Amino acid sequence: MQRLGHILLALCLILPGAARAGISDVPAGAGALEHAIESARAGDTLRLGPGRHQGSIEITRPLTIDCAEGAVIDGMGQGSALIVTAPDVEITGCTILGSGSDHENIDSGIRLLKGAEGARVIDNHLIGNLYGVDIHGAHNALVAGNVIEGRQDHRMNERGNGVYVWNAPGSDVIGNDIRWGRDGVFVNTSHSNAFRGNRFRDLRFAIHYMYANKSEVTGNLSIGNHLGYALMYSKGVKIENNVSIDDDQHGIMLNYTNSSTIRGNLVRGGKDRCLFIYNAHKNAITSNRFERCMTGIHFTAGSERNQITDNSFVGNRTQVKYVGTSWVDWSQDGSGNYWSDFAAYDLDGNGVADTPYRPNDSMDHIIWTQPAAKLLMGAPAVQLVKWAQSTFPALLPGGVVDMHPLMRPVDIPVPEWEARYDG
Repeated sequence: MQRLGHILLALCLILPGAARAGISDVPAGAGALEHAIESARAGDTLRLGPGRHQGSIEITRPLTIDCAEGAVIDGMGQGSALIVTAPDVEITGCTILGSGSDHENIDSGIRLLKGAEGARVIDNHLIGNLYGVDIHGAHNALVAGNVIEGRQDHRMNERGNGVYVWNAPGSDVIGNDIRWGRDGVFVNTSHSNAFRGNRFRDLRFAIHYMYANKSEVTGNLSIGNHLGYALMYSKGVKIENNVSIDDDQHGIMLNYTNSSTIRGNLVRGGKDRCLFIYNAHKNAITSNRFERCMTGIHFTAGSERNQITDNSFVGNRTQVKYVGTSWVDWSQDGSGNYWSDFAAYDLDGNGVADTPYRPNDSMDHIIWTQPAAKLLMGAPAVQLVKWAQSTFPALLPGGVVDMHPLMRPVDIPVPEWEARYDG
């Protein structure tokens, strides 16, 4: 037995590659990267030298692809530049471009398919691909610290997504800078994912959720997109400490999103709604700041069963848009929300106004349901009705009431963002 051990030790010294992973330098050139992948052993590192490396290649064993400065992987306009089907593959430091344009095959800079468990895509620059990274059935993938710049040569709805996540539980998308393309991150039928610290610009939706339970969207920055954070058909979602600046339609949209937490978010400068709630229930919407939108919050389709407290509604043209016949109280345990248009007073100094706040009257309801009625707003009879309802709240037909309005708003600063992944 001792002699056998000496023989094995000698073999390991003679053939070190049999015992441990190797490192291979791969020069640029047609076919060089594909040949290196075919020749590599599980666990090897391929160091790509400067220059253009021909892509449209499948990685079928655990490898690390580590690019030197100036190394480019080019898909040559056919399919995806890199397709990963093996576990524990890492791709780092590469410029990746030149995918095809087929939506049916999801042509991408990088595709992580079933079997690519634990894949790591870190600190790459993905330029002009139809999709940036497609996580398609690969569990526990990490996409972090990348710059992803999508297509600009198609109409927005015909472009691909920066990161597409389908049936990939445990995936983390962290600290990426995503621009152009269609949606920054599109999630469909995947649970237990995390999307943290990303920046999104010039997109349709920054983050778009469909059937994505028990996931988190935290610390992201959305600037100038058509819509910030669209959470749809999901439950148990955590949306915390995100920022939406000058997003066109909605900063945050909850559509059939239930039993979730929306906390500490800042939405500022939206041309339409800061927050839109449609048929969403049992959500805790707390400590957010909704500022300078056309409508602070619009909720409809029976979305009364939400906790909406400790938020700040600042400088919105219409603070609340809701049509209903029953009163919905937006306060809990003696704490409501801050309203910038409420001339409140607090004689006992406890930080809570001494009178309730009612954002809408019956004329608001009429105008929302019958827009042509705006022509009558200057009529003396209409002004008399508005005055009577403000003086005698019992005449109001129902709607939102805040029984304990707050005297001070929550302050949420806009963070200085930089591409970052701390490992």
